[in-house]
Amino acid sequence: MTASLEEKMDAATDPGASEIPTFTVTLRIERYNPELDTESHYEDYTITVHGTDRVLDALHKIKWDIDGSLTFRRSCAHGVCGSDAMRINGKNRLACKTLIKDVSPDKPITVEPIKGLPVEKDLLVDMEPFFDSYREIMPFLVAHGQEPSRERVQSQADRERFDDTTKCILCAACTSSCPVFWADGQYFGPAAIVNAHRFIFDSRDDAGDKRLEILNDKEGVWRCRTVFNCTEACPRGIEVTKAIAEVKRAIITRRL
Repeated sequence: MTASLEEKMDAATDPGASEIPTFTVTLRIERYNPELDTESHYEDYTITVHGTDRVLDALHKIKWDIDGSLTFRRSCAHGVCGSDAMRINGKNRLACKTLIKDVSPDKPITVEPIKGLPVEKDLLVDMEPFFDSYREIMPFLVAHGQEPSRERVQSQADRERFDDTTKCILCAACTSSCPVFWADGQYFGPAAIVNAHRFIFDSRDDAGDKRLEILNDKEGVWRCRTVFNCTEACPRGIEVTKAIAEVKRAIITRRL
């Protein structure tokens, strides 16, 4: 009797299994080549994968064994660099952290570039608009005094105040999941605000008021509609919407 797909996938996580099972899966990838296409289209690729494979492994197999022209961005392949954010079955995810068995492999798995940023080719988007916003909020410590004689001391409680927003890996999953960003490319976006939060609430930093002034712009924090897409999309589990709300509150309280 032939094992079902579910049984094969369950066996993949069984420490007593003698070998990793394989199964067939179809990836439906949005393709776009600016030298050949006037608009994007979808192409299907059916491949054999292992139960422990991630979507990134499947993309590698397609690129290396089937179609070398497939273009996407990746680097560390371990969820640290943030390079391989893409839409998988309609949700922003990191391809290197998404197991194929977890995204309904019995049906075609749709893979598309993240939204809101210009597509350069296939799954590769132009990240410059994203990083322009990031650079504008001054993503670095601005501190005066105690240099260079000693370190800038900080209590554990003060460090805990902004611990969550230090986890950002600049993958753009949150920003490109935001409907306001889709409609208005001038909006700073959740990632820029999260990284501003990281320094605004750092007790060692002296430029918090400057960052709040920057974000108190018509394209700043007030454009957020609290949809929570960003929090859901974050692969690092950052409470993005909460951080944006705290920045809004800081603008109001510091002005008063």
